[in-house]
Amino acid sequence: MVKAVKKTAIKKVAKKPAKKVVKKAAKKAAPKAPAIKRASTLQTKGRAVYIVDGARTPMIKAKTKAGPFTPVDLAVEAGRPLLTRQTFDPREFDDVILGCVNVHPDEVNPGRVAALRLGCGAEVPGWTVQRNCASGQQSIDTAWKYIAAGNADLILAGGTEALSHAPLLFTEKASAWFGKFMTARSTGAKLAAFKEFRPSMLQPSIGLIRGLMDPVAKVNMGVTAEILAHRFNISRLDADTYAARSHHRLAAAHKNGHLEEMHAMIDRKGNVYDYDDGVRPDNSAEKLAKLRPAFEKPYGKVTAGNSSQITDGACWTILASEDAVKKYGFKPMARIVDSDWSSLDPSVMGLGPALASANMLTANGLKQKDVGAWELNEAFAAQLLACLAAWTDKDFCQNILGLEDIFGELDQDILNIDGGAISMGHPVGTSGNRITLHAIHAARRLNSQLAVATECIGGGMGGAMLLEVM
Repeated sequence: MVKAVKKTAIKKVAKKPAKKVVKKAAKKAAPKAPAIKRASTLQTKGRAVYIVDGARTPMIKAKTKAGPFTPVDLAVEAGRPLLTRQTFDPREFDDVILGCVNVHPDEVNPGRVAALRLGCGAEVPGWTVQRNCASGQQSIDTAWKYIAAGNADLILAGGTEALSHAPLLFTEKASAWFGKFMTARSTGAKLAAFKEFRPSMLQPSIGLIRGLMDPVAKVNMGVTAEILAHRFNISRLDADTYAARSHHRLAAAHKNGHLEEMHAMIDRKGNVYDYDDGVRPDNSAEKLAKLRPAFEKPYGKVTAGNSSQITDGACWTILASEDAVKKYGFKPMARIVDSDWSSLDPSVMGLGPALASANMLTANGLKQKDVGAWELNEAFAAQLLACLAAWTDKDFCQNILGLEDIFGELDQDILNIDGGAISMGHPVGTSGNRITLHAIHAARRLNSQLAVATECIGGGMGGAMLLEVM
């Protein structure tokens, strides 16, 4: 289900900022979820499809050089412990679908390469999907629809990304010079070409930075968050307070063993990675306030400290039909109820979750209060808080979402209860898969029957998935 937002409506949002977000300190470790009222009325679209298991790697923060794992290496590290504990042969999968944005040049079609390295066999297809920040959730969505339609029974769906391996590129000027030099046939022609060389040609063009620039709106992803912070009156303190809380929650999750889907991995040198190494337990709004704005100097609200980190990581989920559940004796974790992909202007892409989640719940006869566990990807603290503010703004909800009243104020005690991308990182092809899997674990702890996993998507989109937790 895809719904596009009218341009006139977007312009109206730009002219009229919403009311200031109310700051709430989420001090409770495991608050109670709201009562579920309508879960029994949810209908199955096609055959029932279940997420029966899943696993992820720790998220490794990118340093000053390429990390120890390529995208496929990470996918294999996440997949091995997951498949080892299954009762079926990996060759019984009907398909392997993997989300990945920055594909390594030695691993073209990482979905297929990962499937072969994981022992799924030459007969099992493997392929790659790319929907920017939602690529990992796209793999689940595609698998769900294949199984629901009766075209498959058992699919391995995941996401992987090694942002530390993002390429350094030659500029167009340098590329043109190399082309001229390499095609020069005579010694004289080569010498003539060599005289045109300039040291500045060795200055690389950083692929990751280029990827963060929207090619249509001509703004960096960080600037889109600044736009939303301005429109919805998100203060620097609001953003820093949220970011610090993300770190505190992730640190508590590690300490209390609430990341059961995470499995340690070992690199070729014998180094062990057993936790999300970007977490800073002692972080605070006061410390974050010392950082300079990253995109809109000197008064911007978005900094490196209240934005998602650049990391490497992978995650897999196993999806099964009712027949596969019976055949292999699975104990389903959750049933996929619905998903939504919504679109809007790329310059305000961060509002994607506000659209997709509201559209999806409304289509299923649900209200925000009916969902007791939320995972909203933390691309930027200001962007996430803008989504929450939009849901409480009557003008936005009526003119953009088409609702009669506000969508509602989301209780932050049930939102990203174990931290998120600000504290653990946002490996772009992975995050959608990770938040979908973790939403199930969070819902179980919160005693909630329903969970939503949602994210903004570079290019002006939003994705959301509704899960009925078993």
